[in-house]
Amino acid sequence: MEEFQGNDLAITRDSLYGTFSEPTYAGVTSFMRRRYTRDLRGVDLVVSGVPFDTATTNRPGTRFGPRAIRAASVTSAWERHYPWEFDPFDHLAVIDYGDCNFDHAQPQRTPAAIEAHAEHILDAGCGMLTLGGDHFISYPLLKAHAKKHGALSLVHFDAHSDTWPDADDSVQGISHGTMFYHAARQGLVDPARSVQIGLRTTNDDVMGFQVLDARQVHRNTPEAIAELIRARVGDNPVYLTFDIDCLDPAFAPGTGTPVCGGLSTHQALEILRALRGINLVGMDVVEVSPPYDNAEVTALAGATIAMEMVCLYAARHKADG
Repeated sequence: MEEFQGNDLAITRDSLYGTFSEPTYAGVTSFMRRRYTRDLRGVDLVVSGVPFDTATTNRPGTRFGPRAIRAASVTSAWERHYPWEFDPFDHLAVIDYGDCNFDHAQPQRTPAAIEAHAEHILDAGCGMLTLGGDHFISYPLLKAHAKKHGALSLVHFDAHSDTWPDADDSVQGISHGTMFYHAARQGLVDPARSVQIGLRTTNDDVMGFQVLDARQVHRNTPEAIAELIRARVGDNPVYLTFDIDCLDPAFAPGTGTPVCGGLSTHQALEILRALRGINLVGMDVVEVSPPYDNAEVTALAGATIAMEMVCLYAARHKADG
């Protein structure tokens, strides 16, 4: 942590690097006080939001998720992220790119808009951390990442498999419960090298994905679960997606489709930390729905999980050489 440099670092900071102290209760709120900019020159990692929730099947409100996660992140932006031994912002040039723009009046065009948004960032040589939004946004993001990296290993934290087919299989819908069904069938992800963690809803067709359901997570240590994930993905390019409803509603009430029996925040964070070294190329945190949150605990969980992802990305691409 470096010396105090004044307020509103989201717009006034001189460098893309470093962690500086400013009042957590005031000022412009970007993710972790990173600079708000659309200038991708010299940038390693882009944080952007996709405030989209019309693919939701239950309670809406995740369009407000990116803003809530950013605001919650500011409470810890003054120090190095615990318990990592390095500050990822000393190693990565990270910006907050703002939100993806799309026309809500033309929902059929939204997937292409999200994909184009991601392609522009990836083509500039940047990594991406995306804040949702409902879970459908992972599908166009996967399309953009697969164009660059080939078939991806999906590491998917969720209460739901999201591999259900559309009601009419002849028409691909825009739903947050079907996107990984399509991603697998279209070769965007390789189920044989992918894993789903925390599931606790019934879907008998796992489509070749390894499933480590919530009961298995509870019966094992986080390190043991992480080792199973690492063995599954190997050094394949990994897209990491975290649906906040993977957490039990006691830890994340602010989400559209909560399911009892989920992971604690502690379990999730420990599993993520134990994934250090995986070939992480893209990531998102989704399904934070502030209208159903209580004391911003879900937004805070989302922001903390997002920072774990930043540290994992830094460890692979910078800090660990």
